[in-house]
Amino acid sequence: MHFAPDSEETLEFAVELANTRPEASRSGEDELATITQLDAFLDGWRYTGRRDHDERELREVRETRDVLPRLWKLGTDDAVVIINRMLSDGRALPYLYRHDGSPWHLHATDLDAPLAERIGVEIALALVDVIRSGETNRLRVCEADDCDGLFVDFSRNGSKRFCSVRCGNRMNMIAFRERQAAEDDPRWAAGASLRRSRDRRIAAGQVTMSAISTPADAPTEFARMSRGSLTRLGMNC
Repeated sequence: MHFAPDSEETLEFAVELANTRPEASRSGEDELATITQLDAFLDGWRYTGRRDHDERELREVRETRDVLPRLWKLGTDDAVVIINRMLSDGRALPYLYRHDGSPWHLHATDLDAPLAERIGVEIALALVDVIRSGETNRLRVCEADDCDGLFVDFSRNGSKRFCSVRCGNRMNMIAFRERQAAEDDPRWAAGASLRRSRDRRIAAGQVTMSAISTPADAPTEFARMSRGSLTRLGMNC
C-alpha cells in the first residue's frame, strides 16, 4: 500500500470519475451526461451527503471531473497550484469522521456542502497525500493509442502502462499483428538471416560487434500494420 486507505479509495474514485469522459470511457460516449447517470455513479460508490439531483449539480460535477486530466498530466509544482485552489474554494477544514461501518478517515467539508465541492476537496486531499509521498509518478495516463484514460499505478514495481486489461490486451494484439506483418515481409527474413549470421560470428570470436555493419538494404525497422485495420475489426478502447 502506497497511501492511506481512504486516499487510495478516493484516488480510485477520481479515476473512475475522470474516465466517464468520452475520450476515456469504454463506450466512447460521455457516461456522465444525465442526472440519472450521475446518480448511478454515486450510488455505485455509496457516496454520502447532500445530493440535489438537478442540472446545476450535474454541471458542477462535470466541471470538477474535467479538471482531473490536467492534474494527472501537470508537473508537481503546477498541480499544487490547482490543488491548493480546490482546497481553498471548498473552504476545506480537515477532520476525522466515520460512518456506515467505515473506519476513521478524513473529511474536510460539511456533509451538506454542494456535491461538486465535496468531491473536489476529497480528491484534492488524496492528491496531497500523493505529493507528500513523492509518488506523483504513480498518476498516469493510458498508453493505448486512442485512449486518454487515467489510472493510478498501485503495483509494487510501478510498471503498469494501461488503464484497463481491455486496453492492454488490445495493444498487445496490435503489437502481435505488427510482428506477424513484419515476418511476412521478405526483407524481414533477409535481415533476420544477416543478424543470426552476425551473432554466430560474434559468439565464435571471429569479429567484434563494432566491426560489423548492417547493409543498407537490410531493414532495421519493419513495415507497421495500420491501426485502422484493428479499428475496422471493432477493437476499440
